Amino acid sequence: MNFIISGRNMTVTPGLKDAIISKLGKLERYFTPSTEIIVTLSVEKERQKIEVTIPVKGDIIRSEQVSTDMYVSIDLVEEVIERQLRKYKNKLVAKHQEGGSFNQEFFDEEDVYDGENEIRIVRTKRFGIKPMFPEDACVQMDLLGHDFFVFSNAETDEVNVVYKRKNGTFGLIEPEFQ
Repeated sequence: MNFIISGRNMTVTPGLKDAIISKLGKLERYFTPSTEIIVTLSVEKERQKIEVTIPVKGDIIRSEQVSTDMYVSIDLVEEVIERQLRKYKNKLVAKHQEGGSFNQEFFDEEDVYDGENEIRIVRTKRFGIKPMFPEDACVQMDLLGHDFFVFSNAETDEVNVVYKRKNGTFGLIEPEFQ
């Protein structure tokens, strides 16, 4: 695995780098040698945040963890990534897909995931989408008390999503067809 480790508002010390490689290196047996693991560390006031992104065959395995201690954040992110890998494995096996970024050992290993948190769609909702500007969609989202809002962008005629970010600002998701 190729680790790409960077720091935002901080310097990545050799100790942190070693801790990341040691913790996330446990997952090495699951991936091919060319798999990239992108790790970004950041500090904001007393928040020690680690973001890990692993692109795998058209999907992304990602986790972001925050605590008051960077080493605790590293431990937390490793647990979440491992849980996501078990879910992803079940998805691949269920669909009989080839996991291009994974070693065969990943599929051969006995699975301890109990399916308790299996993804199930329990409700489908339909609603009319009218064209509006992103700013109007944010106002509508606030009026409804939601964290996100799906709308047809009046400027681009595409379906977009606005969402409320943790810091109180807003984000816009636009489609990018590949």
